[in-house]
Amino acid sequence: MTKIWTNSGDSHFLEPDDLWHTRLPKRLAELCPRSEKDPDGEYETVFVDGQIFRRKLPSSALVTFAEMSTRPQGTRDAKARLGDLDKEGVWGEVIFPSLGMWSSTFRTPELLKACMRASNEWAIEEIASVSPRYVVTAQVSTLVIDDAVEELQWAADNGFKAVFLPTRPHPSAPDWHRNDWEPLWAAAEEAGMVLAFHIGTDPVDATASNSVSGGLGSVYRGPGGAIMNYTETTFSGQRAAMKLVASGALDRHPNLKVLISEGGATWVPFLGDRLLEGYRQHHMAVRPKLSRDPKEILYSQVYASFQHDESAVQAFEHMGYRNVMFGSDYPHMEGTFGHTQDTLKTLFDGVSEETRLRITQGAFFELFPDVPPVPAESN
Repeated sequence: MTKIWTNSGDSHFLEPDDLWHTRLPKRLAELCPRSEKDPDGEYETVFVDGQIFRRKLPSSALVTFAEMSTRPQGTRDAKARLGDLDKEGVWGEVIFPSLGMWSSTFRTPELLKACMRASNEWAIEEIASVSPRYVVTAQVSTLVIDDAVEELQWAADNGFKAVFLPTRPHPSAPDWHRNDWEPLWAAAEEAGMVLAFHIGTDPVDATASNSVSGGLGSVYRGPGGAIMNYTETTFSGQRAAMKLVASGALDRHPNLKVLISEGGATWVPFLGDRLLEGYRQHHMAVRPKLSRDPKEILYSQVYASFQHDESAVQAFEHMGYRNVMFGSDYPHMEGTFGHTQDTLKTLFDGVSEETRLRITQGAFFELFPDVPPVPAESN
């Protein structure tokens, strides 16, 4: 069968483990994340900015995140990565960090600011310079708003088109629906930067995670825990979108675009209905008043990427939500690497060409028009 070419609204790159340690002054480098495995290999202790996290490692029957992520060479090598993408039928892709997923756990503003600049400079040198097919997400501090604005503007001046934000900022900072973040939204809109939220990036509570019984990233224990913990990560992206819509941030900045990656897409129509009902039924208590209804704002300014969800295609075809975007989640185990073509052919079996092209290419190019188009011979 003919190869189906797609763009990806979600993928990851594994930076060198010592990136921050080698690029920061020693006094700051000592606070950067590092991990130590227990002698028996059952638990791991992670040290981050004076905090200590404990987590149980997967059993020997499973692969750890690091082991899984190093398998495809393109995970660490941006040139080799192009071969992986061509084989899978993936053209352009949004690339999220790996080390940067720790950013919302930092407590020292100077440290976080320095780490974000080091990561952004490295990303320009090692990823963005390799191919215009790569949309690398810039990283900014979520501890100090002025630092975030300064880094976003620097990133825009240096060619970044998207900024990675955790689904909730650091606990010491205002939440996303607070007006304190207005300067960041204004700066992003002016620079044409897409706000790229990745699910599962709410800050980790060091106090709650320090016990062996809980563990880093663990919300539920006991029967069904693995499924529930995985499912739980998707809700954080929905909450981020809800906050930006309900608070009026997107209404005030109609040209600002948001991408929620890896969390599916069918939630958008549901959330739109709930926001609209809440606004209509409780209008007397709603602050601020919006110039457009919240469902319209959500549908027009928020994009959502998915990898396997069959219902995501139906969200476009039957629920009126156009900003559905495929994401391969390369190279994670939840992603489609190794079977992308099988996945795409299953998703789009019997589906119109208009639907397929919108989900695989159109929505992506709408956000990132500077990425070169898929060559005609590949379409």
